[in-house]
Amino acid sequence: MVQIAVPKETAPGERRVALTPEVVARLVKEGCAVRLEAGAGASAFFTDEAYRQAGAEVVPAEAVLEGAQVVLTVGPLEASALPRVSHEAILIGFQYPHRDPKRVEALADWGISTLAMELIPRITRAQSMDALSSQATVAGYRAALIAAQLSSRFFPMLTTAAGTIRPARVLVMGVGVAGLQAIATAKRLGANVWAYDVRKAAAEQALSLGAKVIELPISAEGEGGYARELTAEEQAMQLEALARQVGQMDVVITTAQIPGRRAPVLVTAEMVGRMAPGSVIVDLAAESGGNCELTRPGETVEAGGVRVAGPLNLPSELPVHASEMYAKNLYNLCKLLLKNGELAPDWSDEILAGALLTHRHEITHGPTRLLVGA
Repeated sequence: MVQIAVPKETAPGERRVALTPEVVARLVKEGCAVRLEAGAGASAFFTDEAYRQAGAEVVPAEAVLEGAQVVLTVGPLEASALPRVSHEAILIGFQYPHRDPKRVEALADWGISTLAMELIPRITRAQSMDALSSQATVAGYRAALIAAQLSSRFFPMLTTAAGTIRPARVLVMGVGVAGLQAIATAKRLGANVWAYDVRKAAAEQALSLGAKVIELPISAEGEGGYARELTAEEQAMQLEALARQVGQMDVVITTAQIPGRRAPVLVTAEMVGRMAPGSVIVDLAAESGGNCELTRPGETVEAGGVRVAGPLNLPSELPVHASEMYAKNLYNLCKLLLKNGELAPDWSDEILAGALLTHRHEITHGPTRLLVGA
């Protein structure tokens, strides 16, 4: 019987939990024994009793990792807990290797096999395991709501006795999963929405949601559905063209990121200066440096009457649904590790190989290995 452990998340402000009672019940049916730290789901409104009824054992913090073959987390397991993890265990969760290369080195030294959820390949077979996309859905939705809350204007058109109020003009930069959800939410709120992305393939998706597309003579299709890094010439062309558009908007939501690198700057201080007082920028790339030059991670600042918000960990603000989606991502990944009720990972499998960060005392992810070496 495969022993699965779920410790309580310890990062400040983290309210999600790796498994929900529903998914615990599924894993128990697969022949797994699930051990959960007491209170692990409390911040996401899942009680210990609900986990017990689903078949999990609820234990104190010092006992949760004992004998675990698979450890499931949302964020990185804290360093102090590492000595309590078996050398043969498989650790699964978001690892953020580029933020803390020394921690990855410690995982390799300990001998743990680590699967990083952010490294799941973006292929059709892995869609049900793509936690980046599931959590980006939450972030995009919340970004539009934050923008509406901070805005000095209504989003929808209103016809009142005092006259007609025009709908807000919203620009979404970066039409990935988060951007598409931001577009859809802003449209539902009644705004006029424009979209921009350096990937030509994104235009059709934005149009399908009712957004108007800003097109530039730049195509930067990269691997895995991401955009490649622009050349200096392309960046200059992009900034010049976007400067005119940004100045006309009431709200700008930015979502552009490049995995493992600093987020590209799309909105300069000069562009912010062109926006009307009372306008809003919500920067979803704040955690990786920000798409706006004025963004301060975790803060909302004001410049010339324009509010610039740099929210962090937005999925934690909707912990119930964010946890439900993430837990299903983990369940589908765990099924790849199981065979006839036993732990039998095929490390040559395209999905497992792509997500593998450390294995048998080695850092197996090339870019992270280079980062550690540097």
